[in-house]
Amino acid sequence: MGKRDNRVAYMNPIAMARSRGPAPSSGPTIQDYLNRPRPTWEEVKEQLEKKKKGSKALAEFEERMNENWKKELEKHREKLLSGSESTSRKKEKKKKEKKKSSRLSPSSSSSSSSDSSSSSSDFEDEDKKQGKKRRKKKHRSSRKSSENSSSDSDSDGKDSLKNKRAKEDYEREKDTKSLERKRKKADRGDGMLSTESSSESEHTEEVPAKKKKTSEEKEKNDKTKKRKKHKKHGKKKKKKTASSSSYSE
Repeated sequence: MGKRDNRVAYMNPIAMARSRGPAPSSGPTIQDYLNRPRPTWEEVKEQLEKKKKGSKALAEFEERMNENWKKELEKHREKLLSGSESTSRKKEKKKKEKKKSSRLSPSSSSSSSSDSSSSSSDFEDEDKKQGKKRRKKKHRSSRKSSENSSSDSDSDGKDSLKNKRAKEDYEREKDTKSLERKRKKADRGDGMLSTESSSESEHTEEVPAKKKKTSEEKEKNDKTKKRKKHKKHGKKKKKKTASSSSYSE
């Protein structure tokens, strides 16, 4: 079984593009742009005139609207001015009437005084009412301020009591802590004394024990020395007897 031939022929892309020929142009060319239809000078003038006419119409509409607004504003101003003038005229009329009534006869003056007294009584009633309202407001404000001050004083008293209690608690804790420290120190001092006494007693007990040990060790050493001496003496005796027996022979 032989291998398959999977080779493919190489195609030059440049040669293939040349063989296809020039690519078809998509869209208008420069030549088409230059040869486009153009309007004449007369048509351009007509278009400009149309634009101007449109702008003139807008300007006319705006002018009309402005005129209408101006008229409305003038009417509103006239109304306001007439109201202010009417009030000023009324005041002037009242002043003139008062002057005339004062210049007239006593009967007229009495009538005018009655009118003025009625008007003054009305004014006094109004003043009294306003004074009552102001007093009520002041009384309410003073009540509110007194309530606020009382609440503030209560809160201050509570804060002071809290601070005093906190101070007392802190002082108690300090006292308890100092007492505990003193007790601990005293316990430590007793413990130290007891340890010192126990160490002294142990030391005193250790001294005779050490003396006993040293005396026992000395006795053992003396016994071992004596044994060694006896052994050496016995060996010497044996040697002497062996030498004497050899000489005798």
